[in-house]
Amino acid sequence: MPVLTRLIPSPVVVDISCGAMDDLAGVLADQRISASGELAIAISNGSGQALRERLAPVLPGADWYEVSDGTIDSAVKLADDVKGKRRYDAVVGLGGGKIIDVAKYAAARVGLPMVAVATNLAHDGLCSPISILDNDNGRGSYGVPSPIAMVIDLDVVREAPVRFVRSGIGDAISNISAIADWELSRKIIGESVDGLAAAMARTAGEAVLRHPGGVGDDEFLTVLAEALVLSGIAMSISGDSRPSSGACHEISHAFDLLYPKRAASHGEQVGLGAAFAMHLRGAEEEAGLFAEVLRKHGLPVLPEDIGFSADEFVRAVEYAPQTRPGRFTILEHLDLSTDQIRDAYADYAKTIRS
Repeated sequence: MPVLTRLIPSPVVVDISCGAMDDLAGVLADQRISASGELAIAISNGSGQALRERLAPVLPGADWYEVSDGTIDSAVKLADDVKGKRRYDAVVGLGGGKIIDVAKYAAARVGLPMVAVATNLAHDGLCSPISILDNDNGRGSYGVPSPIAMVIDLDVVREAPVRFVRSGIGDAISNISAIADWELSRKIIGESVDGLAAAMARTAGEAVLRHPGGVGDDEFLTVLAEALVLSGIAMSISGDSRPSSGACHEISHAFDLLYPKRAASHGEQVGLGAAFAMHLRGAEEEAGLFAEVLRKHGLPVLPEDIGFSADEFVRAVEYAPQTRPGRFTILEHLDLSTDQIRDAYADYAKTIRS
Protein backbone atom coordinates (compact mmCIF):
# COMPACT_ATOMS: atom_id res chain seq x y z
CA MET A 1 0.00 0.00 0.00
CA PRO A 2 1.45 3.42 -0.91
CA VAL A 3 2.23 5.86 1.85
CA LEU A 4 -0.19 8.76 1.60
CA THR A 5 0.15 12.20 3.08
CA ARG A 6 -2.56 14.72 3.80
CA LEU A 7 -2.55 18.41 3.16
CA ILE A 8 -3.01 20.40 6.35
CA PRO A 9 -4.82 23.73 6.05
CA SER A 10 -2.51 26.21 7.74
CA PRO A 11 -1.17 29.74 7.22
CA VAL A 12 1.73 30.17 4.82
CA VAL A 13 3.07 32.83 7.20
CA VAL A 14 3.15 32.80 11.00
CA ASP A 15 5.09 35.80 12.32
CA ILE A 16 5.14 36.13 16.11
CA SER A 17 7.71 38.71 17.14
CA CYS A 18 8.32 42.20 18.45
CA GLY A 19 7.67 44.76 15.72
CA ALA A 20 6.04 42.19 13.40
CA MET A 21 3.33 44.62 12.34
CA ASP A 22 5.82 47.12 10.94
CA ASP A 23 6.91 44.63 8.28
CA LEU A 24 3.38 43.62 7.27
CA ALA A 25 3.66 44.99 3.73
CA GLY A 26 6.99 43.24 3.16
CA VAL A 27 5.75 39.90 4.50
CA LEU A 28 2.67 39.93 2.28
CA ALA A 29 4.74 40.90 -0.75
CA ASP A 30 7.46 38.30 -0.12
CA GLN A 31 4.88 35.53 0.19
CA ARG A 32 3.03 36.74 -2.92
CA ILE A 33 -0.13 37.30 -0.93
CA SER A 34 -0.25 40.94 -1.95
CA ALA A 35 2.59 42.33 -4.03
CA SER A 36 0.50 45.39 -4.97
CA GLY A 37 -0.58 46.24 -1.43
CA GLU A 38 -4.22 46.42 -2.53
CA LEU A 39 -5.83 45.30 0.71
CA ALA A 40 -9.19 45.68 2.41
CA ILE A 41 -8.33 46.22 6.08
CA ALA A 42 -11.00 45.82 8.76
CA ILE A 43 -10.45 47.71 12.01
CA SER A 44 -12.49 48.69 15.03
CA ASN A 45 -13.82 52.22 15.25
CA GLY A 46 -11.96 52.68 18.53
CA SER A 47 -8.41 51.46 19.10
CA GLY A 48 -8.14 50.52 15.43
CA GLN A 49 -7.74 54.16 14.47
CA ALA A 50 -4.32 54.42 16.13
CA LEU A 51 -3.16 51.35 14.20
CA ARG A 52 -4.47 52.86 10.99
CA GLU A 53 -2.42 56.01 11.54
CA ARG A 54 0.64 53.85 12.14
CA LEU A 55 0.25 51.57 9.12
CA ALA A 56 -1.43 53.76 6.51
CA PRO A 57 1.86 55.35 5.33
CA VAL A 58 3.40 51.93 4.57
CA LEU A 59 0.19 50.55 3.02
CA PRO A 60 -0.79 53.31 0.58
CA GLY A 61 -2.81 50.92 -1.61
CA ALA A 62 -5.08 49.77 1.21
CA ASP A 63 -8.67 50.75 1.92
CA TRP A 64 -9.77 50.88 5.55
CA TYR A 65 -13.15 49.66 6.79
CA GLU A 66 -14.46 50.36 10.26
CA VAL A 67 -16.33 47.49 11.91
CA SER A 68 -18.72 48.49 14.68
CA ASP A 69 -19.25 45.10 16.36
CA GLY A 70 -18.90 41.34 16.09
CA THR A 71 -22.29 40.55 14.56
CA ILE A 72 -23.24 38.59 11.47
CA ASP A 73 -24.77 41.82 10.12
CA SER A 74 -21.41 43.61 10.39
CA ALA A 75 -19.67 40.71 8.65
CA VAL A 76 -22.18 40.71 5.78
CA LYS A 77 -21.91 44.50 5.47
CA LEU A 78 -18.12 44.30 5.31
CA ALA A 79 -18.36 41.66 2.58
CA ASP A 80 -20.77 43.81 0.58
CA ASP A 81 -18.59 46.90 0.97
CA VAL A 82 -15.44 45.03 -0.07
CA LYS A 83 -17.14 43.40 -3.04
CA GLY A 84 -18.52 46.66 -4.30
CA LYS A 85 -15.32 48.73 -4.04
CA ARG A 86 -12.52 47.33 -6.22
CA ARG A 87 -10.39 44.25 -6.74
CA TYR A 88 -8.34 43.41 -3.64
CA ASP A 89 -5.60 40.85 -3.06
CA ALA A 90 -6.79 39.96 0.45
CA VAL A 91 -8.91 40.99 3.43
CA VAL A 92 -6.96 41.89 6.56
CA GLY A 93 -8.48 41.67 10.04
CA LEU A 94 -6.48 44.06 12.23
CA GLY A 95 -7.55 43.90 15.85
CA GLY A 96 -8.95 41.52 18.44
CA GLY A 97 -11.10 38.44 18.11
CA LYS A 98 -14.29 40.19 17.00
CA ILE A 99 -12.60 42.05 14.16
CA ILE A 100 -10.75 38.94 13.01
CA ASP A 101 -13.93 36.83 13.08
CA VAL A 102 -15.82 39.45 11.07
CA ALA A 103 -12.96 39.66 8.56
CA LYS A 104 -12.73 35.86 8.23
CA TYR A 105 -16.43 35.61 7.43
CA ALA A 106 -16.37 38.54 4.99
CA ALA A 107 -13.30 37.18 3.19
CA ALA A 108 -14.97 33.80 2.79
CA ARG A 109 -18.13 35.44 1.47
CA VAL A 110 -16.25 37.34 -1.27
CA GLY A 111 -13.75 34.57 -2.04
CA LEU A 112 -10.57 36.35 -0.92
CA PRO A 113 -7.72 35.10 1.29
CA MET A 114 -7.73 36.47 4.81
CA VAL A 115 -4.79 37.82 6.80
CA ALA A 116 -5.13 37.91 10.60
CA VAL A 117 -3.15 40.61 12.41
CA ALA A 118 -3.92 40.06 16.07
CA THR A 119 -3.57 42.85 18.61
CA ASN A 120 -4.30 40.68 21.64
CA LEU A 121 -4.13 37.04 22.71
CA ALA A 122 -7.58 36.63 24.22
CA HIS A 123 -8.56 33.28 22.66
CA ASP A 124 -7.70 30.56 20.15
CA GLY A 125 -10.03 31.77 17.40
CA LEU A 126 -7.28 33.89 15.84
CA CYS A 127 -6.19 31.15 13.44
CA SER A 128 -9.20 28.84 13.52
CA PRO A 129 -11.54 27.90 10.64
CA ILE A 130 -14.48 29.27 12.63
CA SER A 131 -16.04 32.72 12.99
CA ILE A 132 -18.00 33.34 16.19
CA LEU A 133 -20.56 36.02 15.42
CA ASP A 134 -23.55 37.39 17.32
CA ASN A 135 -26.92 36.95 15.63
CA ASP A 136 -30.61 37.38 16.46
CA ASN A 137 -30.64 34.09 18.36
CA GLY A 138 -27.55 34.81 20.43
CA ARG A 139 -24.23 33.66 19.05
CA GLY A 140 -23.36 31.34 16.17
CA SER A 141 -20.32 29.47 14.86
CA TYR A 142 -19.69 29.76 11.13
CA GLY A 143 -17.23 27.63 9.17
CA VAL A 144 -14.70 29.68 7.17
CA PRO A 145 -11.25 29.10 5.62
CA SER A 146 -8.28 29.53 7.95
CA PRO A 147 -6.20 32.72 7.60
CA ILE A 148 -3.53 32.58 4.91
CA ALA A 149 -1.19 34.58 7.14
CA MET A 150 -0.99 35.13 10.90
CA VAL A 151 0.88 38.14 12.29
CA ILE A 152 1.20 38.80 16.03
CA ASP A 153 3.23 41.80 17.17
CA LEU A 154 4.28 41.26 20.79
CA ASP A 155 4.86 44.98 21.27
CA VAL A 156 1.20 45.60 20.42
CA VAL A 157 0.04 42.68 22.56
CA ARG A 158 1.81 44.19 25.58
CA GLU A 159 -0.04 47.48 25.04
CA ALA A 160 -3.43 45.75 25.33
CA PRO A 161 -5.05 45.28 28.77
CA VAL A 162 -3.49 42.34 30.61
CA ARG A 163 -6.90 40.70 30.98
CA PHE A 164 -6.70 39.73 27.31
CA VAL A 165 -3.52 37.76 27.88
CA ARG A 166 -5.05 36.10 30.92
CA SER A 167 -8.07 35.10 28.86
CA GLY A 168 -5.82 33.49 26.27
CA ILE A 169 -4.09 31.49 29.00
CA GLY A 170 -7.40 30.06 30.18
CA ASP A 171 -8.40 29.16 26.63
CA ALA A 172 -5.06 27.49 25.87
CA ILE A 173 -4.88 25.27 28.94
CA SER A 174 -8.52 24.24 28.52
CA ASN A 175 -7.32 22.22 25.50
CA ILE A 176 -6.09 19.56 27.91
CA SER A 177 -9.57 19.09 29.35
CA ALA A 178 -11.12 19.15 25.86
CA ILE A 179 -8.81 16.38 24.65
CA ALA A 180 -9.66 14.31 27.73
CA ASP A 181 -13.34 14.68 26.77
CA TRP A 182 -12.60 13.68 23.17
CA GLU A 183 -10.75 10.55 24.29
CA LEU A 184 -13.56 9.72 26.72
CA SER A 185 -16.03 9.98 23.85
CA ARG A 186 -13.94 7.54 21.81
CA LYS A 187 -13.88 5.09 24.70
CA ILE A 188 -17.58 5.28 25.57
CA ILE A 189 -19.42 5.90 22.29
CA GLY A 190 -16.78 5.18 19.66
CA GLU A 191 -16.28 8.72 18.37
CA SER A 192 -13.30 9.01 16.04
CA VAL A 193 -10.36 11.01 17.37
CA ASP A 194 -7.93 12.68 14.96
CA GLY A 195 -4.59 11.87 16.56
CA LEU A 196 -2.69 14.71 14.90
CA ALA A 197 -5.25 17.34 15.89
CA ALA A 198 -5.33 15.99 19.43
CA ALA A 199 -1.53 15.98 19.67
CA MET A 200 -1.27 19.59 18.49
CA ALA A 201 -3.99 20.87 20.81
CA ARG A 202 -2.68 18.98 23.83
CA THR A 203 0.91 20.08 23.20
CA ALA A 204 -0.25 23.70 22.92
CA GLY A 205 -2.09 23.48 26.24
CA GLU A 206 0.74 21.74 28.05
CA ALA A 207 3.28 24.32 26.82
CA VAL A 208 1.31 27.12 28.47
CA LEU A 209 0.34 25.12 31.56
CA ARG A 210 3.93 24.23 32.41
CA HIS A 211 5.76 27.39 31.32
CA PRO A 212 7.45 29.15 34.27
CA GLY A 213 7.05 32.65 32.83
CA GLY A 214 4.35 35.25 33.32
CA VAL A 215 2.20 37.69 31.38
CA GLY A 216 4.92 40.33 31.17
CA ASP A 217 7.54 37.96 29.76
CA ASP A 218 8.19 37.97 25.99
CA GLU A 219 9.16 34.32 26.02
CA PHE A 220 5.90 33.38 27.72
CA LEU A 221 3.86 35.59 25.37
CA THR A 222 5.53 33.88 22.40
CA VAL A 223 4.66 30.43 23.75
CA LEU A 224 1.07 31.54 24.42
CA ALA A 225 0.72 33.01 20.93
CA GLU A 226 2.14 29.84 19.38
CA ALA A 227 -0.26 27.74 21.46
CA LEU A 228 -3.28 29.73 20.28
CA VAL A 229 -2.16 29.43 16.65
CA LEU A 230 -1.58 25.67 17.02
CA SER A 231 -5.02 25.29 18.57
CA GLY A 232 -6.56 26.97 15.54
CA ILE A 233 -4.64 24.71 13.17
CA ALA A 234 -5.72 21.67 15.20
CA MET A 235 -9.33 22.70 14.59
CA SER A 236 -8.60 23.02 10.87
CA ILE A 237 -7.19 19.49 10.85
CA SER A 238 -10.18 17.97 12.64
CA GLY A 239 -12.71 20.08 10.75
CA ASP A 240 -14.44 21.31 13.91
CA SER A 241 -13.75 22.74 17.35
CA ARG A 242 -13.44 19.33 19.04
CA PRO A 243 -9.67 19.58 19.83
CA SER A 244 -10.22 22.73 21.88
CA SER A 245 -13.79 22.53 23.10
CA GLY A 246 -15.29 20.13 25.62
CA ALA A 247 -17.10 20.39 28.94
CA CYS A 248 -15.04 23.51 29.68
CA HIS A 249 -16.58 25.33 26.74
CA GLU A 250 -20.07 23.96 27.37
CA ILE A 251 -19.93 25.52 30.84
CA SER A 252 -18.70 28.81 29.39
CA HIS A 253 -21.47 28.86 26.77
CA ALA A 254 -23.98 28.23 29.56
CA PHE A 255 -22.68 31.29 31.43
CA ASP A 256 -23.04 33.34 28.24
CA LEU A 257 -26.61 32.21 27.64
CA LEU A 258 -27.90 32.22 31.21
CA TYR A 259 -26.17 35.37 32.39
CA PRO A 260 -25.45 37.39 29.22
CA LYS A 261 -24.96 40.71 31.00
CA ARG A 262 -22.72 39.27 33.73
CA ALA A 263 -20.58 36.74 31.88
CA ALA A 264 -16.83 37.09 32.33
CA SER A 265 -14.24 36.75 29.56
CA HIS A 266 -14.24 33.57 27.50
CA GLY A 267 -10.85 32.47 28.79
CA GLU A 268 -11.76 33.06 32.43
CA GLN A 269 -14.87 30.91 32.06
CA VAL A 270 -13.29 28.03 30.12
CA GLY A 271 -10.29 27.94 32.47
CA LEU A 272 -12.61 27.60 35.46
CA GLY A 273 -14.71 25.08 33.54
CA ALA A 274 -11.63 23.03 32.68
CA ALA A 275 -10.45 22.86 36.30
CA PHE A 276 -13.90 21.72 37.43
CA ALA A 277 -14.14 19.17 34.59
CA MET A 278 -10.78 17.68 35.60
CA HIS A 279 -12.14 17.36 39.14
CA LEU A 280 -15.25 15.57 37.85
CA ARG A 281 -12.98 13.04 36.11
CA GLY A 282 -11.30 12.27 39.41
CA ALA A 283 -8.05 13.78 38.12
CA GLU A 284 -7.32 15.57 41.38
CA GLU A 285 -3.64 16.19 40.71
CA GLU A 286 -4.39 17.75 37.31
CA ALA A 287 -7.25 19.82 38.72
CA GLY A 288 -4.91 21.10 41.42
CA LEU A 289 -2.28 22.02 38.84
CA PHE A 290 -4.90 23.85 36.77
CA ALA A 291 -5.98 25.83 39.82
CA GLU A 292 -2.38 26.64 40.73
CA VAL A 293 -1.58 27.94 37.23
CA LEU A 294 -4.84 29.87 36.94
CA ARG A 295 -4.16 31.58 40.28
CA LYS A 296 -0.58 32.32 39.27
CA HIS A 297 -1.76 34.26 36.21
CA GLY A 298 -4.63 36.03 37.99
CA LEU A 299 -7.45 33.88 36.61
CA PRO A 300 -10.48 32.66 38.57
CA VAL A 301 -10.66 29.18 40.07
CA LEU A 302 -14.06 29.56 41.75
CA PRO A 303 -17.25 31.13 40.36
CA GLU A 304 -17.26 33.68 43.19
CA ASP A 305 -14.02 35.05 41.69
CA ILE A 306 -16.06 36.30 38.71
CA GLY A 307 -19.18 37.29 40.65
CA PHE A 308 -21.28 34.12 40.54
CA SER A 309 -22.74 32.20 43.44
CA ALA A 310 -22.37 28.46 43.90
CA ASP A 311 -26.03 27.98 42.95
CA GLU A 312 -25.54 29.97 39.72
CA PHE A 313 -22.53 27.83 38.85
CA VAL A 314 -24.51 24.65 39.53
CA ARG A 315 -27.25 25.92 37.22
CA ALA A 316 -24.69 26.65 34.49
CA VAL A 317 -23.16 23.17 34.74
CA GLU A 318 -26.63 21.60 34.64
CA TYR A 319 -27.55 23.62 31.53
CA ALA A 320 -24.16 23.20 29.82
CA PRO A 321 -24.87 20.01 27.78
CA GLN A 322 -27.73 21.78 26.01
CA THR A 323 -25.30 24.28 24.49
CA ARG A 324 -23.63 21.66 22.27
CA PRO A 325 -26.19 18.98 21.33
CA GLY A 326 -24.46 15.83 20.16
CA ARG A 327 -21.15 16.58 21.84
CA PHE A 328 -20.08 13.98 24.40
CA THR A 329 -18.03 15.13 27.40
CA ILE A 330 -17.63 14.23 31.04
CA LEU A 331 -20.89 16.12 31.71
CA GLU A 332 -22.92 13.93 29.36
CA HIS A 333 -21.14 10.81 30.59
CA LEU A 334 -21.86 11.41 34.28
CA ASP A 335 -25.32 12.93 33.65
CA LEU A 336 -25.42 14.36 37.17
CA SER A 337 -28.56 15.55 38.89
CA THR A 338 -28.75 19.05 40.35
CA ASP A 339 -27.96 17.74 43.82
CA GLN A 340 -25.05 15.68 42.51
CA ILE A 341 -23.60 18.73 40.73
CA ARG A 342 -23.98 20.74 43.93
CA ASP A 343 -22.15 18.06 45.91
CA ALA A 344 -19.42 17.79 43.27
CA TYR A 345 -18.92 21.54 43.30
CA ALA A 346 -18.76 21.64 47.10
CA ASP A 347 -16.07 18.97 47.00
CA TYR A 348 -14.20 20.84 44.24
CA ALA A 349 -14.32 24.13 46.16
CA LYS A 350 -13.13 22.47 49.36
CA THR A 351 -10.26 20.78 47.51
CA ILE A 352 -9.22 23.93 45.65
CA ARG A 353 -9.33 26.11 48.76
CA SER A 354 -7.16 23.66 50.65
